[in-house]
Amino acid sequence: MRILLIQTAFIGDAILATALLEKLHYHFPDAQLDLLVRKGNEMLFKGHPFLNNVLIWNKEKGKYRSLWTLLTTIRQRRYDRVINLQRYGSTGVLTAFSGAWETIGFDKNPFARFFTHRVVHRIQPGVHEVDRNTDLVRFFTDETVFRPRLYPPNRVPHQSTDGSYVCIAPTSVWFTKQFPESQWIAFINALPPNLTVYLLGGPGDVHACETIRQACIGQRVVENRAGKLGLLESAALMRDAVLNYVNDSAPMHLCSAVNAPTCAVFCSTVPGFGYGPLADFARIVDIEEPLYCRPCGLHGHEACPEGHFRCALDIRIIQLLDVLKERLRQQKTSQL
Repeated sequence: MRILLIQTAFIGDAILATALLEKLHYHFPDAQLDLLVRKGNEMLFKGHPFLNNVLIWNKEKGKYRSLWTLLTTIRQRRYDRVINLQRYGSTGVLTAFSGAWETIGFDKNPFARFFTHRVVHRIQPGVHEVDRNTDLVRFFTDETVFRPRLYPPNRVPHQSTDGSYVCIAPTSVWFTKQFPESQWIAFINALPPNLTVYLLGGPGDVHACETIRQACIGQRVVENRAGKLGLLESAALMRDAVLNYVNDSAPMHLCSAVNAPTCAVFCSTVPGFGYGPLADFARIVDIEEPLYCRPCGLHGHEACPEGHFRCALDIRIIQLLDVLKERLRQQKTSQL
């Protein structure tokens, strides 16, 4: 059996799609599993044990020309099933005209009427994105929801040998999903001095992380790893941390995919959208009182629409520190 999964959205979406790779491999261990992702996300799947091929949609080389090339490739591979995790017309075209004998996708896709199976897309409290994705395959597998999973290296260069470190991924693509720089600095300065701090991010986050690093005081070690580690290397570092502090962004999903202890800070968005952390130790920190304007959108904004950004600025540093205390107590108990 040849199966193609399509998820060409952002990094976090591609990570969460791995829950279906785990589930499909469990039910069909001999199946050939392929995955289609956008250019850049293929690095997440280097050495993935269940994947046969990773197809890449390089939109920068011409969105529609690349789409046509992909469609030709997909049709030549003669898939038995094509499963589309997105609701965009472009991926709907790839699915509907793939030539597969079974095509599956959400009912909100503009080309859904051409799919052999259409599934209702649910956004409601208690329904995570991995639940929604699982809906696509329930009818030929079962009800079990698998966790997302990546396969990073065992260790990364210059990793703290005693494991006494925290990772902080302080940035986000969207300003209103990002805990403020001043708040991160205050938090780091309040951490126990024996904990090393690794600041994580992509090449575009180097300056922001360096600004935070230089503003930190005291004798603690704060290292800027932004732009120096790939996605899988970052996941490996987070997996072995005492705790990881993240926004509602891709690093949170990296934590989920390696079961890394997570403290997720939600500013303008809310976990109810279905994108919360999934690790065994996962805590959410957000504003303690209801705010009339929150949430202000599914993906965030470039600036606070109301001009006050209270959803982030009113989060207290002690809330983040309390999660660390809980995590340290848990570690101590497990060592007894």
